[in-house]
Amino acid sequence: MEQRIDKLNSYLVGWLGYYQLIDTPSNLTILESWLSRRLRMIRWKEWKLPRTKVRNLISLGISPQKAYEWGNSRKAYWRIAKSPILHRTLGKAYWANLGLKIISARYEILRST
Repeated sequence: MEQRIDKLNSYLVGWLGYYQLIDTPSNLTILESWLSRRLRMIRWKEWKLPRTKVRNLISLGISPQKAYEWGNSRKAYWRIAKSPILHRTLGKAYWANLGLKIISARYEILRST
């Protein structure tokens, strides 16, 4: 995941440097939401086994009952990535701690200078 985030950061910095003059924050919001969902899906897929999913959800602060319920879900990866459980546990703060640069914050910094 670290390699993905490093590569993604290099693309994001390049895109924002190129598009900083364009006044389209709504498009960046759409891109950021899609990107977050995609990263949540990848993380969910990495966990593979239901017991691993349950264990990781509990370690991220979800109650054991909810973790068991969602960890044993048979819904598709993309659908689970939009679930409130993963929104809460794998939010912007989680990805920022892993080193992902948040697009909207970076865009505001570039636009203000």
